[in-house]
Amino acid sequence: MTIELHTWNTPNGRKISVALEEMGLPYTVHPINISKGEQFAPEFLKISPNNRIPAIVDPEGPGGAPISIFESGAILIYLGEKTGKFWPKGDLRLQVPVLEWLMWQMGGFGPMPGQVHHFLQVKDENDRRYGLERYTKETRRLYGVLDKRLGEVEFAGGDISVADFAILGWAWRHERHLVDLADFPNVKRWYETMMARPGTKRGFEVALS
Repeated sequence: MTIELHTWNTPNGRKISVALEEMGLPYTVHPINISKGEQFAPEFLKISPNNRIPAIVDPEGPGGAPISIFESGAILIYLGEKTGKFWPKGDLRLQVPVLEWLMWQMGGFGPMPGQVHHFLQVKDENDRRYGLERYTKETRRLYGVLDKRLGEVEFAGGDISVADFAILGWAWRHERHLVDLADFPNVKRWYETMMARPGTKRGFEVALS
């Protein structure tokens, strides 16, 4: 049966459309217009109590019973477990680097560039200057961390994994958070490799809004 993807055209939303395409899972998009406050609708809160996109509903969850999942990282792990794709199922040693870089994205490489996006819209010059300086510096630091890692391995977790889909969702917006990938050549190589994948292309082309 078809997975329901409740989402909008954001970095976090794109993580899941890319993963679903790469894993070859059938899905339907249910747009949640966050600019109109649809994330606060009671129907959506039943599957995403933190009123954030994305969320999914899998009618064929564990044991054949429906299940809903919110938080993009949790969704990616679930889909990896469900399909056995882009996730080293049953091998804790191989799972650790995937989990490390997935959590790295969730905790930093998302919240920090997201703050850059926010402060670019702040009208007060003093507030904008402080916020942009603080979060642009941290965002570039995170790009440097990723660049160092990708100088040692081909993909974030070693082999291509759900961690790459998570990171790519935000790297996709590098221009918006004022980063030139030419400054981070290993990230640039990885980014171009990922974006050239047919499944990833489809994940970015599908309409989410």
